[in-house]
Amino acid sequence: MGETKENWDDLRLFVAVARGHGLAKASLATGKSPPTLSRRMLDLEKSIGHDLFRRLPKGYELTEDGQALFEKVTRLEADLLTIWKPPARGKRTLVKISAGTWMSKFLCENMTAIVGPEEAVLIRLISAEEVLDIGRREAVIGIRNQRPHQRGLAGRRVGRVRFAAYARNESVSAWARFTGSTPSADWLKGHVGDSDCIEVTSPRNALDLAVAGAARVVLPTFVGDAQAGLMRVSQTIDALEGEQWLVVHDDDRFSPEVRRTVDRLYKVLQSMHREHS
Repeated sequence: MGETKENWDDLRLFVAVARGHGLAKASLATGKSPPTLSRRMLDLEKSIGHDLFRRLPKGYELTEDGQALFEKVTRLEADLLTIWKPPARGKRTLVKISAGTWMSKFLCENMTAIVGPEEAVLIRLISAEEVLDIGRREAVIGIRNQRPHQRGLAGRRVGRVRFAAYARNESVSAWARFTGSTPSADWLKGHVGDSDCIEVTSPRNALDLAVAGAARVVLPTFVGDAQAGLMRVSQTIDALEGEQWLVVHDDDRFSPEVRRTVDRLYKVLQSMHREHS
């Protein structure tokens, strides 16, 4: 694949579509509409002379040429991000926090305790089931279910997360099951037959079904216990119980703005774990 002369904005949008496996998540990450992203990707492919994506019913998949460009651009992105400069006076430091659907819901409900009174930090909450690469600065802080093992990352254990089944009442028999791969979704696939399930493509819609009284749902106890109208209809599920870690890049953790955000997150999460232990 030859060298291209595309501007950085085109390549930035390309990386967002590749990471989001489609236009919807890339639109949230970039602020560009899906039609605009689609047009920009077509223009980029035309100028390069190669197809970068396979456009599938469930999203975008990189071609061999697309993967080669993605690896090249993300290497460049990582190199550029290592050239850190203090923010200009009056400019806020962007702190990207990556978390899954349920933790993102909890953080939104407690954001006033995470955002401090100073104007030095701009929080960007990235809700994603896939694990973002902190080493490549896809996120600054990650809330993960295991200790970080990648070189250059630091971790701080917060507590343990427990799961249980929830519904409006015991008589509800159907289950809401997320079609993606999460520990709770994988557990359901192994324990509940297809005939007893309603499948959803967003974990949040599984909660919506449970609140509507249409299905049971497996939730972290910190979500299910706090949801009005739902009750536990099972014991905690031992197979899903796991640790929770705050993860940050070794370099970023010495930034005062990042350090303060990590400390506030830790305090909020510790309070949550004490309540739902």
